[in-house]
Amino acid sequence: MTERWRPNVTVAAVVVKDDCYLMVEEQPVDSDRPVLNQPAGHLEQGETLLEAVHREVLEETRWEVEATGYLGVALFSAPNRTTYLRHTFLCSALLEHSDRDLDDGIIGAHWMRFDEIERLASIHRSHLVLEVLRQHRAGLCAPLSLIIES
Repeated sequence: MTERWRPNVTVAAVVVKDDCYLMVEEQPVDSDRPVLNQPAGHLEQGETLLEAVHREVLEETRWEVEATGYLGVALFSAPNRTTYLRHTFLCSALLEHSDRDLDDGIIGAHWMRFDEIERLASIHRSHLVLEVLRQHRAGLCAPLSLIIES
């Protein structure tokens, strides 16, 4: 019997504060150069999508956030042939825990204007970084009530 194919489920956060976005500069294990991404990571067994996005943002940026909307789902095939099912949430920044360590591989968290992020497109982790920001800027956000978690 052939093993069933399953994409990797990930969450990402578009965190907005004072017309800036919270971005993560990270060093991927499969690359020799840093990349820029939204706070993002894998859904862990037993957690909800909302729990995962809150945890990932805190681990990667030290920021506690509140999810306020759903920016959608994307199926992404990475250059390493791994497929990701990425759920992106709109979040508001609540509180920075500056005493926390950042996750392994995270170089730093930066508040950046859209034009700065756009200018750095060549170092984005994927094309999804700009696509979800453009969705947010166009007002394309669904209510969290579309997410059913039990």
